[in-house]
Amino acid sequence: MSSTVTTDPALSPVFTLNAPEAVGPYSQAIKFGDLLFVSGNIPLDPVTGQTVPGGIEPEARQALKNLRAVVEASGSNLGKVVKTTVFLKSMDDFAVVNRIYERAFGNHKPARSTVEVSRLPKDVLVEIECIAR
Repeated sequence: MSSTVTTDPALSPVFTLNAPEAVGPYSQAIKFGDLLFVSGNIPLDPVTGQTVPGGIEPEARQALKNLRAVVEASGSNLGKVVKTTVFLKSMDDFAVVNRIYERAFGNHKPARSTVEVSRLPKDVLVEIECIAR
């Protein structure tokens, strides 16, 4: 049985070389009207495709740097993010990630969920996704 997928013309994929390419059959982000749905960003260096070394601090900084690059490629900015989801391999890293997250967003405080998961792609420690305007 085959299926035909028709792409909705109201959906626009977003792509930037300033963030890692998607590692599967998905887009870095999709614009739909005034909304931007950004896929999960893990701490890969967009040039090498490798996980940044050094543990949770550099991983969180790189994941947020990648998130920012995708958001900005869409014509938006972190100040227009309305919701984020942070996935952590260990909730023991919450305070460290929270501090780095706070620096990235400054006074802007989007809604957020943070969850601990058993495993993330490429065995990274953190992944962050968002919805923005």
